Amino acid sequence: MMRIKYISAFVFVFLIANLKPLLAQDDLMALLEEDMSKDPVYTFATFKATRLINGQTIETIPKKHLNFWISHRFGAINSGFINNFFGLDEARIRLGLEYGLTDRLLIGAGRSSMEKTYDIYSKYKLIRQSDRIPVTVTGMGSWAINTMTTGYITETGAEMKFFNNLERYSYTGQLLIARKFNEKLSLQLMPTVLHQNRVESASLDNTMFAVGGGGRYKLSNRFTLSGEYYYNVANKSRYESETGVPYPFHNSLSIGVDIETGGHVFQLHFTNSKGMIEKQFIGQTIGTWENKDVFYGFNIARTFSFDKSAKNKIK
Repeated sequence: MMRIKYISAFVFVFLIANLKPLLAQDDLMALLEEDMSKDPVYTFATFKATRLINGQTIETIPKKHLNFWISHRFGAINSGFINNFFGLDEARIRLGLEYGLTDRLLIGAGRSSMEKTYDIYSKYKLIRQSDRIPVTVTGMGSWAINTMTTGYITETGAEMKFFNNLERYSYTGQLLIARKFNEKLSLQLMPTVLHQNRVESASLDNTMFAVGGGGRYKLSNRFTLSGEYYYNVANKSRYESETGVPYPFHNSLSIGVDIETGGHVFQLHFTNSKGMIEKQFIGQTIGTWENKDVFYGFNIARTFSFDKSAKNKIK
């Protein structure tokens, strides 16, 4: 009889000891379910514009809003003072438009004076950073056509001939992955695939892979420091063994300062890339910082709203 009392007491103490963790677990699950039932808190303005310097950012524009882009590149600063005024006598320009079909989907088009190129592209924000998701992910795809007269001489000195219009096309696909760490710092990763239907030499690959990285650091309410770099995964040894000359293209490195003035974003920068579309600055950069083949340039973005009821902010 005494043994039964001891056993009963032991069972009672055991149940009490294990009941508290179970109750605490139930409370934790209840809190978790309550938190998951709330709407996520999304991160806004990871970057101030849809372009970082040359390349795209994860940002789209609000529905029924229009971005007008003016991108300008001068000549190389090592071109001399007397003959070229440190490159300011030269000019390359791209004019572009972007329109928000939804808050997460935009379409864009532009025309560049370099190789008289027309390009169209689209971006869609697949995932948005929030208090539950650590990054924003945007997909970008573009198409471009070179409209130069066949047989023109390229920047590397090669003769470029087209035998049909399909050979003038190039395509780019990017996955833009970014995180806003705080109000000052945002970083972005840009894995990229670039395909050209026709390249300058049979020793060059039609398809190129690249990995880009960039970011911005907010200096003040109006000034932001930005930078981007693209590393090309190219078969350089094959080209050099077949041609006997060094691989002609280099990785693109750009640094700059953004100035925000109301509805305008004004970007000043230095870059070793002449071109202003993916095919050109990722795949065809011939300048190097070591040789001071660096070009001064600027971008100006102006946003117009066609939806008076919407707030003019990037989501």
